[in-house]
Order: sequence, then structure tokens, then C-alpha cells
Amino acid sequence: MQRPFSTGFMIFPGFPMACLTSMIEPLRAANEISDTKAFEWVLISETLDRVDASALVAFEPGKTLDQIRDLDLLILLSGPNAQFKSDSSAAKLRSLQRHGTAVGAVSGGVFPLVRAELAKGKPLAVHWCYKAAFDTDFPEQNSSDQVIEISESLLTAAGAAAAFDLSLHIIKQKLGNGIATEVACWFQHPVIRNTGVSQAVPSLSTGDTGDALSPLISRAVRILTENLSEPVGIGELADQLGITARHLERSFKQSTGLSPTHYYRKLRMDAARQMVRYTNERLGEIAAAVGYGSLQTFSKHYQSAFDVTPKQDRNRINLFRVKGNLSVPSV
Repeated sequence: MQRPFSTGFMIFPGFPMACLTSMIEPLRAANEISDTKAFEWVLISETLDRVDASALVAFEPGKTLDQIRDLDLLILLSGPNAQFKSDSSAAKLRSLQRHGTAVGAVSGGVFPLVRAELAKGKPLAVHWCYKAAFDTDFPEQNSSDQVIEISESLLTAAGAAAAFDLSLHIIKQKLGNGIATEVACWFQHPVIRNTGVSQAVPSLSTGDTGDALSPLISRAVRILTENLSEPVGIGELADQLGITARHLERSFKQSTGLSPTHYYRKLRMDAARQMVRYTNERLGEIAAAVGYGSLQTFSKHYQSAFDVTPKQDRNRINLFRVKGNLSVPSV
């Protein structure tokens, strides 16, 4: 009998619980449907101390990272601020990868994945809510807006629903499309998404996704998003789109309820908040990264957007960092 496909889930404090269950439950269902033990899994941490998920539900690891010898796949689950407690942990992960263990990450787990030097420049599925922070921390790394990214020995998923798709992909590889489809139906997962599917991103002022915007405004938003550090004037944006500034203003209002200026500021502020919360960049550098020459003006707009200054926001986040991690500078 073929040995089970073994997956280790390395959990860090504050990891998203839904991402863990979204990967394990399809594997469990595949075992039941196929009446086999095709898959097995274990929770891993750097120590055997219990680990609280983001929802403050406690999980007890079954093994420490040092106890791991043979795994087919190891998935990192964490928030973006996750740090290794020991320098040897990253080396252990690299050793596992060299000896044939595929590695991967879900959601914020891409941050420690890159810190451990496991990505090697390959494209990683980075959740849109972390992308600005990720690109700031790892400018040389190839971040992707796809739901899942799969390359040789490296698998990443952008969130909990994407993690479910990643498990379905593994099931399909090991047990065939029929079993994978039945597992999807068990959980009323109507569409099995493979690679090449872009993430749905919410527009800023409506309940719709960005895909629901008109083609014209979608193009405009894409141009604005690609030019956060060197702001584009509304007249220049209209010229790039081949329309008048008045037409652009009217179309933006109809699609989003906001003027292009206010929409653009919200884009810049949301990107800035990612960097304030999840990177070590100083506030002046963050201001410049989203197109502000004045830290005072940046702080004023930030407080208007979030009812807190960037310094206060960062100090508040530092209160919740794992003991032993370095605080992010607040100036």
C-alpha cells in the first residue's frame, strides 16, 4: 500500500485559523470518500507550547520543527508580522526543502517563507491586503495577484478560500479529478479554481469587487494603483485613458461614489496602513512611498482616514507583537 501523503502545518502565534481548517478538512473528506488513508497531517511549531490563532482559539502542536524528518509538504501559516524564535528554524526549513519536502504558505505565511529564503524568486500568491507591505519588505521577490501559485516544490495560496482550492489541487494530483470534485461538492464549493485566477479585490466605496467596475474605471484604478509613489494628476490620468477630465470625474462618481481624487487618496492611505502595521519602514519612508513629500500632510490625511495617526497606529500594533520580536520604529 502506498504511504500517505504527509503535510505539516507550521503555525505561528496569530495565524488565521480558517486557513488551517480550509486545508485540512478537504484532505479529511478525501480520505473518507476514497475509503483510504491517502493523506495525513500534523501541526508543527518551534516549541510544543500551545499556539493561539488570530481568533484566540488555542492549538497544541503535535511536533516541533526539530522533530520533523520526512514530510511531503510543509505549509507556513501566520500573520505578516511572524518571526522565527530561533535562527536555526529557517535553516531547518531550508534543509527540509533541499531534501525533497515541498514548501508553501497561506495568507501571511508568505512573509516568514521569504524570510527563511525558501521562495528563491518564484512567484508567490500574496493576499491583496498585504501586497503593499510585502512588496516593501521584499522588493526583489515576485509577488502575484493570483489566487494560488504552484511551481515545482513551492505552493502558495492567498487566503482561506484559496487554501481550500490548494487542497483540492493536491487531492486531484493524488486521487484524481473525480475525488477532488466530490470533495468540492461536499463543501458546496461550486468552482474549483486552478492557477491563473486573479484575486477578487473590493472597490473602495461599494460592496462590489473591483471586477464589477466598468472597464474604463478598472483601467483607471489599475493606473492609479501602479503609481502610488509618483502620484498621477487627474488631467494626466484622463489623457492616458483618452477621455476628458470631466468625463473621468463623472464616471468615477457613478462607479464608486467617490471623486478620482478621493479614491486615489484612499488607495494611498490603505497601502500606507499596510506598511505602517506590517513593515519596519520609518514613517517618513512610508510617506514617500505613497507620494507624500511632507510627513505632516501624510499624518493629517492618515488620521482623517483612520481616526488615528500613523505613529499611534504603529505603537498600538507593537503592543500585540509576540514577546521577543523587535518593535517597529514609530518615527
